[in-house]
Amino acid sequence: MCRHLAYLGPPASLQALITDPPYGLSRQAWAPRRQFHGIMNVDGFGAGWYADGDPVPARYRRAGPIWADPCFADLARVTRTRALLAAVRSATPGTEEGVAAAAPYASGRWLFSHNGALDGWPSATASLAATLPPADLLALEARCDSALVWALVARQLRAGATPADALAWMVAALEDDKIGGRFNFLLTDGEVIAATAAGNSLCYRLGDGAVVVASEPGDEEPGWTEVPDRTVLTATPAGVDLRPLPAPPTAAPAPATERTATL
Repeated sequence: MCRHLAYLGPPASLQALITDPPYGLSRQAWAPRRQFHGIMNVDGFGAGWYADGDPVPARYRRAGPIWADPCFADLARVTRTRALLAAVRSATPGTEEGVAAAAPYASGRWLFSHNGALDGWPSATASLAATLPPADLLALEARCDSALVWALVARQLRAGATPADALAWMVAALEDDKIGGRFNFLLTDGEVIAATAAGNSLCYRLGDGAVVVASEPGDEEPGWTEVPDRTVLTATPAGVDLRPLPAPPTAAPAPATERTATL
């Protein structure tokens, strides 16, 4: 299933954002409180962050659980950033293992994560995958549902879509193709955060010149706001905008059964 978070604001250490909060992302790897599906998130983790003056984010990703990596604690303690996207992974059955499958995914200035799963992977997504140019398919970071979603979202961004519109388009495309699942997506370029709540929990906290968007609150302090299901969010430290996702298509009604009058 996964858990993820994004941050924009004054410089903060990765430790303060990921490992210090009492119910933060590192704890959510083994004891999530609001995860609707699955129990733990131990199939990898990653963090992507932006350094001042460099629009291309750095990433640190590993295939195992976050608590099993002693190097991350030192890295997190000394690395400070104004913008971050991080995630812990619970792999969709049948998807690739390893570092390449751990979020965040990246392209240019963008970082992306998927908290959810595509039902029927991979066969159910064949028609959507066929819409990508062969070069994009060959460039997938991993053989998994989230990497395919990211390739489709990134194509929308390259075509000029806003972050929120690219994510909303992705949810609609999956539902139009009758693909079930949970479609909580998270996207940032270090200046704005976009996210969807579509099948799993999402919340945000805004204040003190910062904004955090997360699968679930990292602490019991006030200020957390739940995002309604089927919502697309755009957030900066200046404010948060919420708008509803379009309703999923409904199945066509069954044709009426013809009846022949009996005389």
